[in-house]
Amino acid sequence: MYNFFLKRVIDFIIAFVGLVILLPVFILIIILLAFANGGSPFFLQPRPGKNGKIFKIIKFKTMNDRVDLNGNLLPDSDRITTIGSFIRKTSLDEIPQLINVLKGDMAMIGPRPLLTQYLPLYNTFQKRRHEVRPGITGWAQVNGRNAISWEQKFNYDVWYVDHMSFRIDIKIFLLTVKKVFVKEGISQKGQATMEIFTGNEDE
Repeated sequence: MYNFFLKRVIDFIIAFVGLVILLPVFILIIILLAFANGGSPFFLQPRPGKNGKIFKIIKFKTMNDRVDLNGNLLPDSDRITTIGSFIRKTSLDEIPQLINVLKGDMAMIGPRPLLTQYLPLYNTFQKRRHEVRPGITGWAQVNGRNAISWEQKFNYDVWYVDHMSFRIDIKIFLLTVKKVFVKEGISQKGQATMEIFTGNEDE
């Protein structure tokens, strides 16, 4: 009952109420990022959702578009802005994803939607993360976020798929609130976020 109906209803209500409550913060961040980035405050990117269906994720843009002499984007660590760094550390960059939740692209809790370029790199086990809607936060995020290995992340994602329940979602939500305040697992060592997934060594 929860997984097939109530979870979606609860997600919609939380996302709607959250957007209403956070509207002043939403507007302030839009203004600050518009100046910091010299343009759009939003970052839109195609991501795979449930059953691999592609949608456009909406986030606040925490990095500028600076390029090198060859026209290639500079590394993430060189492009993240001061205000962008603060917004990312406090997880405020995730606020616009409430719109994705309202649209039904995402859930509040679930495996994080990763890059579309990773789709052909997954093995059969890792593909199971797409059996449910991706979430703003998830089991992997409260167990290390970007500081854990890809193998650990996928194991946590599939564990959630097999154990999804109201009780687990409440636990993840409460742990997420804690993680936001202590700012744990924001990046891997030596990375602005997390290293690129290049596939599985045993394949």
